[in-house]
Amino acid sequence: MSKYDLIEAMTENHQRFSNYMNILTEPDFLYAMPGKWSAGQQLDHIVRSTKPLILAVRLPHFILKLIFGSANRLSKSFEELVKKYEDKIAEGGKASGSFIPPAVGFDKKDALIKELGSIITKINTGIEKFTEEELDTCILPHPLLGKVTFREMIYFTINHVDHHHYNIDKAIQEGLLNN
Repeated sequence: MSKYDLIEAMTENHQRFSNYMNILTEPDFLYAMPGKWSAGQQLDHIVRSTKPLILAVRLPHFILKLIFGSANRLSKSFEELVKKYEDKIAEGGKASGSFIPPAVGFDKKDALIKELGSIITKINTGIEKFTEEELDTCILPHPLLGKVTFREMIYFTINHVDHHHYNIDKAIQEGLLNN
């Protein structure tokens, strides 16, 4: 994907997720399957996991390279990155540290959706400042995937929101069937 394709996918996937979150009723927003996060917690997790990218897109690219180094390989394709993430999840990988959401009340829904929109706008503005080459040479640390290129981090972010959208929808549907 070109950087403009990345921006378009970031916008579309996060907007689709936000639209879905907007229509959730309070019971659906708060519902959680045993041992799983509620829709509200998943929304908070998406906000927590995208927010650090604002700093990454705002730092001068040479600073990113000084801190994290430069890629010594080509970027994976979108499909390869998604497969790597799915494999890590299948191996038991999960969110940790500051990416674990607290309980989230229904009263937080609108503010979190608005914050997510603002974060994605800022990330997209930052992506525009990268050259195609910089997307493949700047690297960032990912808590589950290790060092990834900036392009791969954006691939992850595009897929990550869909992963959680699917999980929320699945939980709500299962909850409806069990009631």
